[in-house]
Amino acid sequence: QVQLVESGGGSVQAGGSLRLTCAVSGDNYSPASMAWFRQYPGKGREGVAYIDSLGRYTYSANDVKGRFTISVDKDESTVHLQMNSLKPEDTAMYYCAADPYQKSGLLWPNEDQWNTWGRGTQVTVSS
Repeated sequence: QVQLVESGGGSVQAGGSLRLTCAVSGDNYSPASMAWFRQYPGKGREGVAYIDSLGRYTYSANDVKGRFTISVDKDESTVHLQMNSLKPEDTAMYYCAADPYQKSGLLWPNEDQWNTWGRGTQVTVSS
């Protein structure tokens, strides 16, 4: 059974940076797709960034383009989300997601497309 464990969340001031890490573990499991989602209180999860297992294809939500970068380290079985120029509106719970199938640019932001989730890590950005 695959497990996803997020780390790296915390509290920063606006303009600061954080690097989130998602560690993937599980016998003989190599997801084809990985993504980061975030969730505001009372809302559903929204896609932040996507990457395929080889790092060939990436997608990002419009409001994080140029600020957030997703990357994969297959040797370490980890996926990272480098978040720069953080804004108060980036404050949310951030979740790592994995799936055995590749996703298109249209489908990846839909949380229903993902079958494995981590427990999340909180990011708080103060003004």
